[in-house]
Parts: sequence; C-alpha cells; structure tokens
Amino acid sequence: MASPGGPAAAAQARSAVAHPALWPRAASPKVITDARTEAFVSRLMARMSVAEKVGQTIQGDIASMTPEDLRAYPLGSILAGGNSAPDGDNRAPAAKWLALTNAYRAVALERRPGHTPIPLLTGIDAVHGHNNVPGATIFPHNIGLGAARDPDLIRRIGAATAEEVGVTGWDWTFGPTVAVPRDDRWGRTYEGYAEDPEVSRLYSGPMTLGLQGALVAGKPLGPGHIAGSAKHFLGDGGTDGGKDQGDATLSESRLIALHAQGYPPAIDAGILTVMASFSSWNGVKHTANKSLLTDVLKGRMGFQGFVVGDWNAHGQVPGCSTVSCPAALNAGLDMYMAPDSWKGLFENTLAQVKAGQIPMARLDDAVRRILRVKVKAGLFNGPRPDAGQFDRLGSPDHRALARAAVRESLVLLKNDGVLPIKANARVLVAGDGADDIGKQSGGWTYSWQGTGNTNADFPHGQSIYAGIAQAIAAGGGHADLSVDGQFATRPDVAVVVFGENPYAEFQGDLQTVDYQPGAKTDLALIQRLKAQGVPVVAVFLSGRPLWVNREINAADAFVAAWLPGTEGGGVADLLVRRPDGQVNHDFTGKLSFSWPRRADQTPLNRGQPGYDPQFAYGYGLSYAHGGVVPKLSEEPGAVAAQANLDRYFVAGHAAAPWTLTLEGAVTTRAIDAGAQEDARLAEWTGAGSVAITGPAADLSRQTTGDMAVLIRYRLDRPSTGAVTLGLGCGVQCGANLDVTRLIAAAPLSQWRALKIKLSCFKAAGARMDQVDTPVRLSAQAPMSLAFSELRLVTNEGDAVCP
Repeated sequence: MASPGGPAAAAQARSAVAHPALWPRAASPKVITDARTEAFVSRLMARMSVAEKVGQTIQGDIASMTPEDLRAYPLGSILAGGNSAPDGDNRAPAAKWLALTNAYRAVALERRPGHTPIPLLTGIDAVHGHNNVPGATIFPHNIGLGAARDPDLIRRIGAATAEEVGVTGWDWTFGPTVAVPRDDRWGRTYEGYAEDPEVSRLYSGPMTLGLQGALVAGKPLGPGHIAGSAKHFLGDGGTDGGKDQGDATLSESRLIALHAQGYPPAIDAGILTVMASFSSWNGVKHTANKSLLTDVLKGRMGFQGFVVGDWNAHGQVPGCSTVSCPAALNAGLDMYMAPDSWKGLFENTLAQVKAGQIPMARLDDAVRRILRVKVKAGLFNGPRPDAGQFDRLGSPDHRALARAAVRESLVLLKNDGVLPIKANARVLVAGDGADDIGKQSGGWTYSWQGTGNTNADFPHGQSIYAGIAQAIAAGGGHADLSVDGQFATRPDVAVVVFGENPYAEFQGDLQTVDYQPGAKTDLALIQRLKAQGVPVVAVFLSGRPLWVNREINAADAFVAAWLPGTEGGGVADLLVRRPDGQVNHDFTGKLSFSWPRRADQTPLNRGQPGYDPQFAYGYGLSYAHGGVVPKLSEEPGAVAAQANLDRYFVAGHAAAPWTLTLEGAVTTRAIDAGAQEDARLAEWTGAGSVAITGPAADLSRQTTGDMAVLIRYRLDRPSTGAVTLGLGCGVQCGANLDVTRLIAAAPLSQWRALKIKLSCFKAAGARMDQVDTPVRLSAQAPMSLAFSELRLVTNEGDAVCP
C-alpha cells in the first residue's frame, strides 16, 4: 500500500532519519545511574500503579490546575509558564512563589490509600536569572553573554541563577539554551549565544556546572543548585526564514555541524534533562523523531536523564492532538509538557498503555529516567534547605556579577572620539530606553513577552540613565533625563538609548532586519541633536543585529548593548571616565552575530558563500584598539513592507494594511489624548459599529500564544443598549462578545484599558486563521466613546473573557 503523500513525502521522511554513527559521542556521568539510585528507583516503581507511572510522564501548568487536582491526577511535574504566576499575579512576591510550590508538594506527598507519595519536580523558565520574581537579579540575555566569550562568567551566572531559583522553592530551570540562531529574523535570536556553534560548545558545559554543580555518586545536587535542561533539541535556530516552530531543511551533516555542538558538553557535564524542540527537521517534528530522541540523544550521546517536551508541542505531531499523542512517548519523549491539556492527556495515555499502543517497557523507561532525576535533584530528601532565604534574591554579590556581565557584553561599533565621557561633563540622556529597566531587560521578564513592566517592578534594578547619572555625579558633572531630547542648557554630549521593545517567541519574528521601518523616530531624535551641535553616543538595545546604518552614521559613537538586564550601571562603567580622568573600564565584547550591511541581508552568517557583513563576526572596537568607521551605505536593499498583524490603530491613525471603517449610525472625529490628534471620539446616535478591516490574516499562533485585543478608551456617555466587541472572518465565521458591563464599569471621562483574550473569540466560534476584522466595537443605542489604541498585546494576567 502506498504511503500517504506518495514518493515525495516518503523521501522527505527518509531525509529526517538520523544515522547515529555520524554524530558526536558523549556520555552522562556514571554517577547519574549509580547502583544506589537505581535500586531505590526500582523499589519505588514496584509499588507504583500504571496510573501513577503515566502521571509521572505528564507536566501541567499552575495556571490550569490546582494542588487538589493531584489527588485524582498523580502528575509528576508542574511548571510556571511565561505568563503563569501565583494567583495570576506576575508581580507576586517571592514568598507567594514558595508557598505555591509547598502547596503542590504537600498534596503529592500525602499518605492516603492507593497513593504512592512521590515528590513533584517543579520547572520554570529562569533564562536570564530568576526572571519571574520581582527583586531577582536579571542578567543580560544570552546574545550579550555570547559577546563576552567568557565561560567562567557563564558558570558563575548559572550558579547565581540556581541559588535565586532555589530560595523560592523551584527545582528546575528550562536552560541552558544552546540554540544556534542562523536567521536574525527569528524572535528568539537573543536566546542564543552566537550564530556559530563554537560559543554554545564553549558555554553549555560551564552553564550546566553552574546550575547543577558537579554530580557526586550517591548524593543529590549540592545546596544552592537546581536541575537544568539543554534546549531545544534540535535545530530550532535553523528553521527556514527564521520562523518560530518552523522547519529546518538541511542535510544531516549540517544539522550536526551547526546545531548539535552544544549538547555533548552539557551531557558530559551531567545535564539532567533535555527539552525537545517544537520545530521540525526536513518536515518531521522533533517531538516524535525517534532517530533523534532515542537513537542519537539517548544512544550515541549516552544521555541518561529524561527528555521533556515544549509547550503542548506534542499536539503538533501529525496524527496527534494536545490530549493524545502516543507517537511522542514511543519516539523517546519521557515527559509531556501539557500545560492546559494534562487532564485529557493523562486519561488517553493511560488507556493507550493499557491497550498496548504504548509498550509498558517504554513507559517504565520514561518513568525510571524521571525518578532518577528526582533522586539526583534531592527531591526525596525533604524540603529544599535554601528555601525561604529571600535575601539572596538580588543580593549585592549577584548584582555585582550581573554588572560585570553587562560590561563584558557590550560591543563598541563606532567611536569618533566622543567616548569615554568626562566624569565632570553635562550629559543629556535621551531616548525611550534611557530610564526603562523593562525595555533594557527584554522578553521573558516577569511575563512571557516582557511587556508592561515599570521601574517600580525592579526593586534592586538600575536604569541606564540612573547608572550614568550616578557616575557623572561622582565626577562633579551633571546628567539630565529628557526622553524626547529637549534641553534648556546645551549639554556637552547626549547619550541616546533606544531600540527594540520587549518581545518573545513568534511575536518577535520579523520579515526583514530593518529597524523601525517606516517612521524612523529614533533616527530623527539623533539627527535633531546633531543638528543642534550636540555630540551623540547611541546605545542600542536589541535582541539581534538590525540594519541601523543611518543611525550609526548620524551618531558619533554607537554601542550594541543588547538586552543588558537590571544592572544599567554596567553601561555607565564603559561610557564614563573615572573622576580622575582615567578610563574606568574598556570595551572587550566582540560580535557573536554578524551585523548586516542591508536590511534584506538575511540569513547572514560567518562562512557562508558571499559573506559580506557590515561588521563581521568577532568585530568590536575598544579604547585601546580603536578604528575608523567610514560613512555607511544607507541603501536598505530590497525591503518589502513589513506584515502588521498586531497594530490596528495607533497615533491617531489606522496602521497599514488596516482601515478604520464606520458602519451604521456612528461618526468619529480626531481629538487629543496625550499628543496632537492621537485619538478618535466615536459618537453613536443609534445602532452602529467602529471596525478595523483589512486583508485576511492568520491569528492562530497569536491565539494559542495567549494574546489579547487591547482597547484603550474613554467613556464619555454610556450606552443604554448592548455593546459588543466582535472579531470577523468572512460572512459566517466571526464572533461577538457582550462587553456592555465591562465598558460601563469605567468611570466617565477617564482613560482605561480593556483586554479581551483572542481565545474568547475562538471559543465563541470565530475562525482564527482568516481574520479580516480583528476589531469591531458595536453599540445598539447612543453612546460616546473615545479610543486611542487598538492592537494585540500579550496577556499579562489582566486579560479577560466577557
């Protein structure tokens, strides 16, 4: 019988079968499988029911389950996803995080009939420090650490991160990320150390040892250490077009040479878990690729820990759903990450084991691996001895380490003699990133996308402006903060801090690497200061190299600061001289990603044919070894218009390709909200709608990513009839939600924000793959309502379903 899809599909499937003999050898330390541990696990498994074994293979998210659920569903692990937190509060204090893990553990360890007490393994994304908890130290994202080329720094950051995670009661972080991003349009580029595998190969072992410590036979991880997870196996940084969760179409030899190099050092150092990637290799999802998970990772590479999936990734395997996927477990996945699908997945997996679809031997192997890790993580030894030591969060020594990491990570691209700045100078600090710790920290900070953070959310943090002001004051100078660059007294120099706003996976994916396509407001700020005769130092915040040739030309100095985290003083350490006039610290950072000459120059990686970057891999100036940067070309190349799937109405206008459409008895006029004519006042005299319409767009990924429709509005006259918020996708596949109560709850004449989850519209029957009307606000009776912003944003625990 011919296979589905015919010969072409069969050939593609064959190309995704790995040949283990071609892959590098590695081996988990023998202490992971020491005789004492294996004997303990064997005795424990002999007492477990099949249901309890199945439970060990499933991980649920705290936002979708309660501790009490564990009495009926004996899951082996919980996680706190990027937007999950105690009581849904992304600013929850450390004590609440500890109380939460204690509550789950207490139920898992209860003595009750028919139950084998087994401790839970609790996992969290501490990807640049313990980035979920206010007060923790937030280190530079990996892209900055890659520029440092300092493996000992990485080890110390791993150790500090582990300590801060442990004191809040969590056992396991989903890191280190050893992805090798090959296309900077990928929204997760900043999670990788470098475009070249040499840096992930250099760093993965030290980061593992920092997080876990050196493994010792018969003993659990030492105090202050937690389990790690090398991710994402495999090739997540090599997907075509830099598409998140996409397909890496490349030969096996290239897959090995580029994307496998970070795993052997981590395995040799004792990494306890590996996370399988969402993505595919030549059309086959890694989550169910047995040749990679079993034959290569567990066979050739000798990995003795367990393999965990990514967020509902098993649901993307052909023939599977989020609640049923025997193919993944049979391929070598040991633990499903099933954040909101855990209940149905447990029931179906149990039935599949009993029916023989999943062999008992495969289930037992997965459970043994999971229990083995729990033993090594010390979970059977009682509560964490460091739990509750909250003074270690943002401790002075950890902050000093983070500040040193900032100094090592910055790369000087240009300096026409304006740096370093005299400590007694009058300095203007401008730009929307100057005094914004949230922006300088980036995504995966308190929430998944890292948006909505204010300086008040970082009790131990320091903005870049605050760091500069402190350094200048120490030298007898003066620093003024002016986001828009206005000044009364002419400064000696201006430091303009600007760049990308926070984002995380998929939301950060780009079509080109053009910075601020269209209205280049940051360039205008730099040019205006220069026109006033003020020397400009540009400090660029970004999660990847972007085309900024015009900004580089306009500035006297240009610093790639990446996403430095909470220690803004580390930037000042490099920019400002000591009070005695000596250089305080010199630049040592070198590019770990090639910098583009044109906006369409992607992918761009060292060693590729025709390699012609603006600044090559390894480039970086210093005060000791400067260099002249001639005027750069300002031709962007063949740059198509950026797709706009999330901005509908901003700055007083509908954003292309979207159009503001009025239907029925409603009119609008321009008004001022915070700037000239940046809002519209809509007045209904009867039934009518204000809608955003445009070409059909696929918002499926945004829906599963927990995005929400934001309406920033001011109610001037409430409606006496129904008010609905709709989403349209053609004639009969939209949905309307009743928001009468939510709109009316706003105090009159005060600006408010309302977020409605996209998933609410899907649940109401909307087709999310062909949305042509992302917003339709309708009233059935007279109403007066102003709006200044209509867009998609991340749910930070404040989005609702009416």
